[in-house]
Formats: sequence, C-alpha cells, structure tokens
Amino acid sequence: MTAAYEPSGWDKLRNEGVGPTQLAFLDLVRKTKDTKHYAANVIWGNIQTPDYARAMLRLVVDFLDTPKDIEAGVAARTARADLIGTEGRSYHVIIGHDALRANIGGPEVMRGQLARLLESFEMPGLKLGIIPDRTTRYIYPGHSFGIFDSRRVEIELFGGSLTYTERDQVDAYEKAFGLLERSAVYGDEAKALISAELDALRI
Repeated sequence: MTAAYEPSGWDKLRNEGVGPTQLAFLDLVRKTKDTKHYAANVIWGNIQTPDYARAMLRLVVDFLDTPKDIEAGVAARTARADLIGTEGRSYHVIIGHDALRANIGGPEVMRGQLARLLESFEMPGLKLGIIPDRTTRYIYPGHSFGIFDSRRVEIELFGGSLTYTERDQVDAYEKAFGLLERSAVYGDEAKALISAELDALRI
C-alpha cells in the first residue's frame, strides 16, 4: 500500500514560507483533541520558546531556501502552547535525550528552552517523557512524528513532508509510540535529566 503523500499540501505551503506552513499546522493542532508526539532530537514544537523556534525556523529556511518570514512562523508556532490544557485536549510527548543536548541557537537559547521544558511538567493535559540515551530500546530510534486523534500521522523529513491516514499506517506508528514509551522516564526522573543538561550549560 502506498503512502498518502501530499506533495501539493505541506510542501506547497512550505514553498510559500514558514508563516503559512505554521499557521496551517496550528489549525491542525487546534482541531485535534488527542496528540501523541515523538521528538527524536529536537524539542517538541508546542513548547518551544520564541528564541528556540526562531533558531529552528532559521535553519529550515536556510536549508530549503524558502521565503524568510521567520517571525510570522515563530508567532504561529508558539501560539500552539495556548491550546495546551484547553477544551479537554491531551498531549503525550516523548523526547529523545539528544534533543536536550542538540545546540539549537547557542547556549543561551538552550538554557531558556530547557528551563521552559522543566516548567511544562506543570501544564494540564500534558504527559512528558524523556528517553535516556543509555536506556534499553524496544524499537530503533527512528524519526520524529506526531499522531493526531489516532487518525493521522505527520512526518517531516529532509526531502518533504508525509501525511499517513490509512489505518495500517497509523497503527504502525501507534505501535512504535508504545514501544518508545517503554523506554521513557517521567516525572522526577525526567526532570533530573533535563536539570543535568541545564546545569552543564551553566558551567
């Protein structure tokens, strides 16, 4: 069965700029009640600080050579945080240890982002786990992805964006998420990992 690839969807929007792309994604997030997200090596977009989001989007526009409407993209991306804890929305997010260490925007930006990550544990409707780098794995790390209401999977790759909607495709990512969850730690254990990386940046 072929993937439900949408070359005229996300990819067309991306050619118009990160502003339109992030606004469209904000609309998807707004319409979703239950989100599962695996962020392998960067911080989950819904809780990125403006400085971190700005650094991320600058990397995107430089790589793709798209219109450099970075501030419009930052505004739309960071607006996702306002939806957390509203209208019964739930978010289960798993972040790879590498995401805490990847130098996006420099030490000052990363300090602010890790501090924001620690604060996010208090956000209602958000379950946040970290996969320690030396923990046992039950599936290969793979790429980042999001599952929206168990009906749609979104994947962003270097060569384009993928949208999966077929039941067997979505089920495969649900299974992958469950196996990733087995490796994750939550609560105080997760906070300790983040705090250790934040302390390292203060040295």
